[in-house]
Amino acid sequence: MGLLLKKSLENGSQIGIWRMVEPEDFFLQELDLQPVEQTELAPLKGRRRLEWLASRYLVHKMLLSNGQPDRVPVLKDEFGKPHLHGTGLHLSFSHSHELVAVILANQATGIDIQRKVEKIERLAQKFMREEELRSLSEEHRLSQLHIFWGAKEALYKAHGRKELDFRQHISIQPFDYQQVGMTHGKIEKEGRVWDFEVNFECFLGYVMVWC
Repeated sequence: MGLLLKKSLENGSQIGIWRMVEPEDFFLQELDLQPVEQTELAPLKGRRRLEWLASRYLVHKMLLSNGQPDRVPVLKDEFGKPHLHGTGLHLSFSHSHELVAVILANQATGIDIQRKVEKIERLAQKFMREEELRSLSEEHRLSQLHIFWGAKEALYKAHGRKELDFRQHISIQPFDYQQVGMTHGKIEKEGRVWDFEVNFECFLGYVMVWC
């Protein structure tokens, strides 16, 4: 199936979604992996290995469409946050079932994609604040829970320094549910505050959130 979506945002950021149907050999033939990337890939097995390869391939395809002829390796810093070596671009990626999502931006960014599942209800108390829980509507509760979760995941990735508690350090402004919408999120830790615009889209049983 390949590229499912590629969209440019008003702030210059770009989002791509890839549906994984290709075998591992397809990605290995298309990607000229650097030694450090080969080392990172080596211990991965099964689905995680395919997700890793598909996310790097999607990054490469998006950069190609932007006029970058040579592949730029995706490396990780000391906190495990991915970055594009030798460029000023920020990136983030996420995967769920057969979909991989990537965002490229000129500033700190994060993305999360999840297929909607009922079990998120059992986890809500672990990542939702009381005021966030009170804002949920009965009709759209499941979708809103996924948006809150995705927003906090996206902010966590944009921050990129780990050691964030989803309830204590990350708050999402309550919002009215719609298939395509926007809200705001905030990280507060050790006297510092980071504010983010948060966007979301619901489609084909999935919820995608980026900041």
